[in-house]
Amino acid sequence: MVGTKAWMFFFLVLEVTSVLGRQMMLTQSVRRVQPGKRTFGIFAKPADLLESPGEWTTWFNIDHPGGQGDYERLDAIHFYYGDRVCARPLRLEARTTDWMPASSTGQVVHGSPREGFWCLNREQRPGQNCSNYTVRFLCPPACDMTCPMGQVNADCDACMCQDFVLRGAVSLPGGAPASGATVYLLTKTPKPLTRTDSSGRFRVPGLCPDGKSILKITKTKFAPIKLTMPRTKLKSATINAEFVRAETPYIVKNPETKARRAGQSVALCCKATGKPSPDKYFWYYNDTLLDPSLYKHESKLVLRKLRQDQAGEYFCKAQSDAGAVKSHIAQLTVIAPDETPCNPIPESFLIRLPHDCFQNATNSFYYDVGRCPVKTCAGQQDNGIRCRDAVENCCGISKTEEREIQCSGYTLPTKVAIKCSCQRCTETRSIVRGRVSAADNGEPMRFGHVYMGNSRVSITGYKGTFTLHVPQDTERLVLTFVDRLQKFVNTTKVLPFNKKGSAVFHEIKMLRRKEPITLEAMETNIIPLGEVAGEDPVAELEIPSKSFYRQNGEAYTGKVKASVTFLDPRNISTATAAQSDFNFINDEGDTFPLRTYGMFSVDFTDEATSESLNVGKVKVHLDSTQVKMPEHVPTMKLWSLNPDTGLWEEEGDFKFESQRRNKREERTFLVGNMEIRERRLFNLDVPESRRCFVKVRAYRSERFLPSEQIQGVVVSVINLEPRTGFSSNPRAWGRFDSVITGPNGACVPAFCDDQSPDAYSAYVLASLAGEELEAVESSPKFNPNAIGVPQPYLNKLKYRRTDHEDPRIKKTAFQISMAKPRPNSAEESNGPIYAYENLRACEEAPPSAAHFRFYRIEGDRYDYNTVPFNEDDPMSWTEDYLAWWPKPMEFRACYIKVKIVGPVEVNVRARNMGGTHRRTVGKLYGIRDVKSTRDRDQPNVSSACLEFKCSGMLYDQDRVDRTLVKIIPQGSCHRASVNSMLHEYLVNHLPLAVNNDTSEYTMLAPLDPLGHNYGIYTVTDQDPRTAKEIALGRCFDGTSDGTSRIMKSNVGVALTFNCIERQVGRQSAFQYLQSTPARSPTASTIRVRVPPRRQQRASRDGQRRPGGVAFLRFPGVAQQPLNN
Repeated sequence: MVGTKAWMFFFLVLEVTSVLGRQMMLTQSVRRVQPGKRTFGIFAKPADLLESPGEWTTWFNIDHPGGQGDYERLDAIHFYYGDRVCARPLRLEARTTDWMPASSTGQVVHGSPREGFWCLNREQRPGQNCSNYTVRFLCPPACDMTCPMGQVNADCDACMCQDFVLRGAVSLPGGAPASGATVYLLTKTPKPLTRTDSSGRFRVPGLCPDGKSILKITKTKFAPIKLTMPRTKLKSATINAEFVRAETPYIVKNPETKARRAGQSVALCCKATGKPSPDKYFWYYNDTLLDPSLYKHESKLVLRKLRQDQAGEYFCKAQSDAGAVKSHIAQLTVIAPDETPCNPIPESFLIRLPHDCFQNATNSFYYDVGRCPVKTCAGQQDNGIRCRDAVENCCGISKTEEREIQCSGYTLPTKVAIKCSCQRCTETRSIVRGRVSAADNGEPMRFGHVYMGNSRVSITGYKGTFTLHVPQDTERLVLTFVDRLQKFVNTTKVLPFNKKGSAVFHEIKMLRRKEPITLEAMETNIIPLGEVAGEDPVAELEIPSKSFYRQNGEAYTGKVKASVTFLDPRNISTATAAQSDFNFINDEGDTFPLRTYGMFSVDFTDEATSESLNVGKVKVHLDSTQVKMPEHVPTMKLWSLNPDTGLWEEEGDFKFESQRRNKREERTFLVGNMEIRERRLFNLDVPESRRCFVKVRAYRSERFLPSEQIQGVVVSVINLEPRTGFSSNPRAWGRFDSVITGPNGACVPAFCDDQSPDAYSAYVLASLAGEELEAVESSPKFNPNAIGVPQPYLNKLKYRRTDHEDPRIKKTAFQISMAKPRPNSAEESNGPIYAYENLRACEEAPPSAAHFRFYRIEGDRYDYNTVPFNEDDPMSWTEDYLAWWPKPMEFRACYIKVKIVGPVEVNVRARNMGGTHRRTVGKLYGIRDVKSTRDRDQPNVSSACLEFKCSGMLYDQDRVDRTLVKIIPQGSCHRASVNSMLHEYLVNHLPLAVNNDTSEYTMLAPLDPLGHNYGIYTVTDQDPRTAKEIALGRCFDGTSDGTSRIMKSNVGVALTFNCIERQVGRQSAFQYLQSTPARSPTASTIRVRVPPRRQQRASRDGQRRPGGVAFLRFPGVAQQPLNN
């Protein structure tokens, strides 16, 4: 009875599901259902039946299972029932006359919507025949499509004109035929129509020339072509199309870091280009994909009514048929509505004081003036939801306090940061400057063009120099340098720049173009790739006969001028001439590095007309013996450079080929195939995943104080591969990377290995404005505290400065073994090498963590500003009447040239005070000290180029101030002469400063940029360091348009002083400072008797002491009176 009830319940369920139309459906031509097993996986789910578009027919049963079986064939149903079933059903459903779905019978059945259903008795279990089945079909919805010409096709998705023929011709970039391309008609689902033949031609009958239908033509490695059918009344038409190379998406707009209060809204925007253009954008929050159905794959992510738990890291991934790419990470900060957006307490920041201002309280020459770290904060915003905030807010100094620093006999005013708050960011501009020259002999590329994408943005000068302003939204600066004289290979560089503003200088090295050779287009040509004498080539190019063709696709059979320039990584001097930054985008959109085995630029032209020629088939034979790291052999690929993005894109793989070639011994070659069309720069590279970061900091001196770190230094790493068996002797370089130092140094990427510390090594070097900085010595002294890395890790890294074995070599680089830190080793977890996944730890490492160091050779110059300002960071500018630079986007540097006639160099000081402005008159702007430079030809002459504060408007732009400048030689000096033109100018531009003391010179600085005839040198630039460097170079040269690093003492002089020699035993301030060790020793006192003239000046400067004795405090020196 229980079994009967169960069977009744089963049939009741079947009846219900039948009425609802939710039975399982047969969707394949053959279904083998094993007895006792339910194979729901091969049948459509019941939910699919309800969601399927269209209409189900009635049930049909035209046959019975007698004889051979049950046949419910579609053609027979059409014969008996005609229009009651459609010509092309979408789906088929079968059940027994007892309403049991076919999937539940355990019988072997066959079926398809296009053929119908059948069951064969011979395929069933012995003694069992097929059940009696009924079937029904799902027909597409009624077609309501109308055609202006022709008829609707059976699928009701296109119009067909039987008497029309479309012909087409498709070519590749450069004119070669595009064979094997697929032609589709775009309907609800793309319909393949035909493929192009070997000539790139195709023929499609039956389409309608309605001006609406769209064709899509596809081919691997090329962006799809979409064409609209021409509108015509003719019976045929011809279309032509040319493929463009498919390009991986490339981010042109990254989401920006923003800060908001809870409850506010924010927009993060992302934009990418490519071929084809990206059509989907995915957004990630803390590495987790946000729901695409919620955010609609849009490039703009809008978050409303923010919560604090939505703070974190956001980035987007743009995707197209050609690949994907990820944007940079944007940090979103969300604070409570009543929370303070910035820490109001300034952090410590030390400034160096003058040589006569030793501080007993700190036992040093430094004073803490404080600063506010510049970061994005949640300030006032309007209600608009924009990609870029209308007002950018940063934490900055909102309140300062004036303090007086007690020096030896006088007080020095300074402004100290007291409070930080959220305020409008200081407007800045990023500038890139550089010099372009040959890698072999330094010959400048004169009057060459500099391109960013397809736009020319600069031109090099006679000395190869260039300057350009980086567009505001630029994240990756890709420049191509083109030599109009064709001496050098066109070079694409990815240049790091300071995104916070200021200028960065780059030395651009270019390879000299190889002299062209003549090839016969009708013969097979072999071109070796190798530049090291006595060594086998790294690879060879094999160009088969009849491979050259013109830009229009026509075959070329004449003589070919071929120039193939190879950058050989076995020559380490060529590393700086490497193009791009050896990166590519993988399938997931992540940026990965490449290790090069050689780079070659090709140029093929018609010998007669110099027309550029393309090459259809080229083989690259790479000698496998040149690949010293066996794990690199199977992953070797051929790459080409995209000059617009500076990224490398894959051209093809290599395959092994062992054979005897050119009567040489049998060798194993890696053989790759390529075509030479629009791209002319190729690379033999291996993707390398073993990556680390090297922490490097640059300092103003050997004192290595955190407050004296330099921003804007270009730190470069040359990755080296060791020669087999000799870990210290590099065999070849493999990669070149550069990074700009920020306020916390730089993290430079480099290859590393955790199994074998000697698998990779690296050269590290640094430069600032073209000046090479020095690394810490490794011989004869080897001081881990000075190098910045503790033992025993330092020994494992094998630190060696370049002059370690030969003191005649420059001291501007060091070499280390790239030993990846072991995760369980405490002494290796704190730098200076960081695993690639620990980039944030590297970037945020404190100055006390291990790092490598570079420093400037401290010159005889000292700058002091009453309002502290870091010239490396324009965003540190503060609104104040006593600011040395009154405008943050316009830096005007002024220098005066002072000639010293005397046997020794003299320190010259400029005191700069307010002269005519009511808010600053008599107040100190700052001090500049410089030591005169000895003339090379005249033994008793030296000169100094001394900076002074230019006259002009102050920060409020209300009225000008004529700066009161005192030029004071620090010695027994007498003013001999003043430039007559300068004197005349000052007399004619009142007021005129009084000059009764002949041991100094006082003037109200000129408002006009006078020039070398006056001995005044003025330069205005958007970067303070650049303005000072140019003005200083002109002052040294004594001209208004030249530059020199050699002092020319007799030209362009403003003032001349005669000075007598300092008495024996007296130490100059700069001699003292240079001899001061990095530590802060105790202070002692020297009593110096001042001559009468110096006493007068000391009295005016507030330095007078009873008895005519001045007290200067120097650390580490015994108290010792010195009489004049």
